Amino acid sequence: MSTMPGPGVPTAAYPSAAMPSFETGARQGRLRQYQLQLIERIQAARSGALAARKELGVMLGGRPCLLDLTQLGEIVIAAGVQIQGVPLAQDWYLGLAAMRGRLTGVVDLARYMGEAACVPGHHSRIITFSPRLGLNCALLVERVLGLRQLRTMQPVPVQDAAQGVFPAWAAQALRDGEGQHWLRLDLAQLAQAERFLDAGFGGLPDHKDIC
Repeated sequence: MSTMPGPGVPTAAYPSAAMPSFETGARQGRLRQYQLQLIERIQAARSGALAARKELGVMLGGRPCLLDLTQLGEIVIAAGVQIQGVPLAQDWYLGLAAMRGRLTGVVDLARYMGEAACVPGHHSRIITFSPRLGLNCALLVERVLGLRQLRTMQPVPVQDAAQGVFPAWAAQALRDGEGQHWLRLDLAQLAQAERFLDAGFGGLPDHKDIC
């Protein structure tokens, strides 16, 4: 992802301070177990071991979204990641973070989609792209909602799920058994979008891929 100059986001907005006290002890142990279970499911999905198709539910700009497990890498607690802002970058491009020894571009996908910026909190997570997508990038999400089974959902017209024109990488809407609408995102297509690949203010003025 190219990063033209821009104001970026102050590093202080994502401090590397210790985790909140409520995530210590037993609760922290449960959180780690939950994260490990998600990672195991992602690995199982890649190997084809999941008989029932499942995707990861996340909250983006107050909107429930689904991410294909095979397109994901790791899930990291955002509060423990130091993000260095990049000069003259678009406001949705938060900057660079050192993750497993590699500099990774971090994007606020809700802001990219035209929603309000993600407010850092103890529920925020950073989700990296799978290496097979060929883009060293990660997404900041408000929270992870857990795994969802696609076979229990029904397709609905996109215009019934939310207002706005949806790009190809976010063109499928689903409704679960409880009537909740989900927007299914294709990170492989997102990773090839021209606007997504040019995070600088001097980049493309065309905003066709804003939801």
